[in-house]
Amino acid sequence: MSKYAFGVDVGGTSVKLGLFDEEGAVLDKWEIPTVTENQGAAILPDMAESIRAKMEEKSLKEADVAGIGIGVPGPVDRNGLLVGRAVNLGWDSIDIPKALNAYIKVPVKAANDANVAAFGELWQGGGKGYENMVAVTLGTGVGGGIIVDGRLLAGATGAGGEIGHLHIQDGETESCNCKNKGCLEQYASATGIVRLAKRRLGEDGKPSTLREGEITAKTVFDAVKAGDGVAIEIAERFGEYLGKGLAIVSAVVNPEVFVIGGGVSKAGDILLTFVEPNFRKYAFPQCREAKFVLAKLGNDAGIYGAAALILRNNG
Repeated sequence: MSKYAFGVDVGGTSVKLGLFDEEGAVLDKWEIPTVTENQGAAILPDMAESIRAKMEEKSLKEADVAGIGIGVPGPVDRNGLLVGRAVNLGWDSIDIPKALNAYIKVPVKAANDANVAAFGELWQGGGKGYENMVAVTLGTGVGGGIIVDGRLLAGATGAGGEIGHLHIQDGETESCNCKNKGCLEQYASATGIVRLAKRRLGEDGKPSTLREGEITAKTVFDAVKAGDGVAIEIAERFGEYLGKGLAIVSAVVNPEVFVIGGGVSKAGDILLTFVEPNFRKYAFPQCREAKFVLAKLGNDAGIYGAAALILRNNG
């Protein structure tokens, strides 16, 4: 009999859910609100109720469900224990599988949401066909997910893959959100690109379309595509930081492929033209041949990866 899995991506405003067959095809996907009041006490029972309703709609019994995979915005160890606090949810340390099993009796696995999204890209996205991959999410911050020999690298406290907090620049005066200074995400995230742009524009009066309106990562790369010289300089600085950072990562985990996602990646392949040369410049020789591709699953990477925790052997 075919087995099915539910993939759940828990965010601060909504919980994304998907029903998958054993081949990895998404059969249905939907969202429910994330109720964070009262330290997020309603999140798991709401999730269980929504899954039960979907099972009833699809005429599925608990015996038909291989399990529920969950991605959570916080550090989660290999046993599904949230280590510390998920600030966006109001959760303190919690055994997620045990807590959800109080409401629904099927196997449950949980992991950090960035790692889960990486696993989704490995399973059915840009990293399909590889076993050693680093996923890089360029959004408001820089997130990462590392997969070695087909297994998620979570680390002792679930913080494996926090590549946005590699120290990449001495002498930085502004603090990162993590309270350190000179982190990669201060230069390679969407907000980091804006910081680089404002600093570059302040250096001289060289003409640029970026002086004419709001500066965002998108307007910077739109200007790059239009041949704006200052924008190209900004993109080169961005590429230097990210390329060097990923070269450092490659010396530790030696991936076959880097999968680049997040809002900044919507700039397209031109983004990679600034990153790859710098990566190859700084990488250890035996790591230089790593490929660079854009992520394919978009906002669905989390539900795919969560389902993969159940349907794909993660060791």
